[in-house]
Amino acid sequence: MSLRESKNLEKQMEDNEVKKKAIKLVIAHLKRKVSKEYMGIEYLVAWLEEMDELLKAEDFDIKEYHRMRRQLNSVIESTLDEEMRTKLRNSWYSFGRALEKKAGPY
Repeated sequence: MSLRESKNLEKQMEDNEVKKKAIKLVIAHLKRKVSKEYMGIEYLVAWLEEMDELLKAEDFDIKEYHRMRRQLNSVIESTLDEEMRTKLRNSWYSFGRALEKKAGPY
């Protein structure tokens, strides 16, 4: 492996670590936002459990995180409480931004 390939691989790994940390932060904020019972909360709880399992995994598969973001959109659409829907939509937007994060230059 050449030096250039090595640096590219290292950069990609750093980017993935940054994305995963940003996603963890978004999920932590989302959990704090869900403070009350509302109709459809069981879908969000199931989604959060699946997301926690994905975050525990060692590898970072960006496709899985995009799939989870699409699932979160479905959860939002099944939420009838307007206040919670707004909070979830904000988290959905933040999740998308977290997936776009890159490691900064040193």
